[in-house]
Amino acid sequence: MQLSKEDMLAKANSASKNTLMETLSIEIVDFGDDFLVARMPVTPKVHQPDGVLHGGATAALAESVGSFASHIFIDTEKFFIRGLEITANHVKSISEGFVYAKATFLHKGRTTQLLDIRVTDESNNLISICRLSTISLPKKK
Repeated sequence: MQLSKEDMLAKANSASKNTLMETLSIEIVDFGDDFLVARMPVTPKVHQPDGVLHGGATAALAESVGSFASHIFIDTEKFFIRGLEITANHVKSISEGFVYAKATFLHKGRTTQLLDIRVTDESNNLISICRLSTISLPKKK
């Protein structure tokens, strides 16, 4: 039996309990054959001292959504995902509302993956653009 999209999202979000994703209130909200979308509320919890979204929180959102996208496209019985490198260019600040991170694959290899992650506000204005490379490593028996 195949799970509905709503059930898949609930299952994915339940995997984030007691993690940084839960601490930052990151929630996976959509996915498709070649993308994954998560959102994060912009509140004082993720602000830098002058009251705007902290770039580190943005990078954590981007790495979370990118790593999760890589994770759902591998055989999790045999492999696990780790981030190799992340870059982030912040182009606009935001102080409230939600930011959305959409991860899409630039390269989906057996061992390495490269993802483009666009972080936007609720009006689809670009906040940051990130690149994440991940690696699939074999689980030890």
